[in-house]
Amino acid sequence: MSEHEAPRVVRPVRNQLSLQPTDLEALVPDEHPVRAIWTLVERLDLSAFYDEIASRGSNAGRPATDPAVLLALWLFANSEGVGSARLLERLCERDAPYRWICGGVPVNHHTLADFRVEHGKKLDRLMTQVLAALMKEGVVQLRRVAQDGMKVRASAGAASFRRRQSLERCRKEAEEQVRKLRREIESDPSASTKRVQAAKERAAQARLDAVEAALAEVEVVEKQRVERDEKKPSDARRRGEIRVSTTDAESRVMKMADGGFRPAYNVQFATDESGVIVGTDVTNNGTDQPHVVPMLDEIRRRTGETPREYLVDGGFVTLDNIEAIAERGATPYAPLPKPKSKAVDPHAPKRNDTPAIGAWRVRMGTEDAKRVYVQRGVLAERTNADLRVHRRLDRLNVRGLVKVKTIVLLAAISFNIMRLIASRLSA
Repeated sequence: MSEHEAPRVVRPVRNQLSLQPTDLEALVPDEHPVRAIWTLVERLDLSAFYDEIASRGSNAGRPATDPAVLLALWLFANSEGVGSARLLERLCERDAPYRWICGGVPVNHHTLADFRVEHGKKLDRLMTQVLAALMKEGVVQLRRVAQDGMKVRASAGAASFRRRQSLERCRKEAEEQVRKLRREIESDPSASTKRVQAAKERAAQARLDAVEAALAEVEVVEKQRVERDEKKPSDARRRGEIRVSTTDAESRVMKMADGGFRPAYNVQFATDESGVIVGTDVTNNGTDQPHVVPMLDEIRRRTGETPREYLVDGGFVTLDNIEAIAERGATPYAPLPKPKSKAVDPHAPKRNDTPAIGAWRVRMGTEDAKRVYVQRGVLAERTNADLRVHRRLDRLNVRGLVKVKTIVLLAAISFNIMRLIASRLSA
């Protein structure tokens, strides 16, 4: 071979038209999880989703995207830790399992994002449907349930939290900006400039709406603080000025797992010993104590039953909560508060204890109770870790309690569906 001859290589030709037949069925193996998810979605009662579709029969209008496709996409995306609508749109164009779900149905990130946050009540009913299926198959028996909370980072920066005086000043500035832009639009004869100005006005109005929402939330926080101070006047002196975010008014600064303080929501889960989530809740109250009774009522609403054993950590422990758990027919397992004096036996009933409180103190001193309580970490913390790591429920990309609740519901449904699929495969 001559040293001066050019090497022969196969070079890309990108302007050549080609027809490439695609068999979507052949792209996804029969045992792939996406097929099991789609089969389960087809069996769910999605009539509430279809009832809202306006395009019917020969009526004019563009056909709607099939809700079953959108639901299956989000369920499978959650199982793979995908939480972004834009990323999901890209996956639907290039990834075989997502393309298989779509089956040629075009989707965009706007449709995906809207579907995820606009159907909270329907997703709530789907959660109950999936739990009913798990109970019917004997997977969930509600013999032992553990509750735990985790703080999830809100979509708001620490610098967005402002005092009332600062919010009032921001509102005046935003109102003036809106008025100024409207005057410019009315006086400018250029159509193109009007469109630009209209976009600026919408942005200014959105800023004004955010500030007004923050001011309204200040009123809510002030009312809550007054109620708390009436119960514990000694705590009133330690409270600082109220600050509310102009980005996500309903978020609150909370102490996180690493000890730092950041804007977050308190996400609560109740996990059955089968590993299935049987209850969810989201609040902007950073403490866990107020969430025991609502979660027990949530489990009862979804399943029609009360757990026989209920496990919580020390953050949930109050005498009222222990009493409430027992009143609802569950046996409470929770750590006893450490006595101030070493001479006091924490497991001995006290003079003013009710029968339920006294029984709890005695119970937690037994070896059987210690073996039961060890399961709390196995159940609750494993669920939290799975949702944080595998389903990316560590930072929210939506704002407001209503939307955050739909994100959490969707994650819980996906979690439970994978449990249901696993139980059927192992049967």
